[in-house]
Amino acid sequence: MKKIILFVSAALLSFGIEAQIKTPQPSPSSKIEQVVGLTDVTVEYSRPSMKGRTIFGNLVPYDKLWRTGANKNTQITFSDDVKIGDAELKKGTYAIFTNPGKESWEVIFYSDANNWGTPREWDDSKVAGKVKVKATKIPMNVETFTIMFSDFTMDSAHLNFIWESTEAAIKLEVPSKKKAMESIETVMAGPSANDHYQAAVFYKDTEDYAKAKQHIEKAVAGRADAFWYHRQHSLILAKTGDKDGAIKAAKTSLELAEKAKNADYVKLNKDSLAEWGAK
Repeated sequence: MKKIILFVSAALLSFGIEAQIKTPQPSPSSKIEQVVGLTDVTVEYSRPSMKGRTIFGNLVPYDKLWRTGANKNTQITFSDDVKIGDAELKKGTYAIFTNPGKESWEVIFYSDANNWGTPREWDDSKVAGKVKVKATKIPMNVETFTIMFSDFTMDSAHLNFIWESTEAAIKLEVPSKKKAMESIETVMAGPSANDHYQAAVFYKDTEDYAKAKQHIEKAVAGRADAFWYHRQHSLILAKTGDKDGAIKAAKTSLELAEKAKNADYVKLNKDSLAEWGAK
């Protein structure tokens, strides 16, 4: 009997040691996975809330290094080399530290990303880049600290830090055009009609109409039944000043779109033909 009691007591003690109480965290962790252009960007951070407190100038002192969140320092990871301000950052993971001020913030990218809070000893040699940005007042209070991406273009986005009634945003530039052109050149070793079509649209969007024309002509030659190919052909020819060629390509696209019963492309082509004075 004594052995049974001892065994049960030991089992209960072991259970008590291994069991963990789970409760909601006051500053929950968050992970953002965002594609900017052709670059993968990941941000991992903890999100404290105001809870009736004054944040900047009080809980987060002005002009003092901040972990940019709560708990472990905020981390950002880039899949490609990027540019922030005048700083060129190699692909990899960085800690984001900030010095919030009344009028502006200094945002620092630190190569040692594994700190609980701010580093015990600051090492300037680990500063991969930093940028100073304006602190903007917004017409409302944001209860929980928020990091988000906005203002996307082909090769850039803004990284926004928002809390209380303050917002600071930095511009992140990524090598989308370079990567796209490298991809195009690689694929062109044995491209399909669709590859030529995608290349043509890219060069049209980057205003290199000579290259766009070369690729769209190869695309159309490879697939003459694609009304959307002829549509892009017409737009590219119009940009090069070949109005007669643009009208001819638009009429072909219109005819094919009507056969396919694609109302959107029918309207697009009719609008362009009217704009170009087609008879």
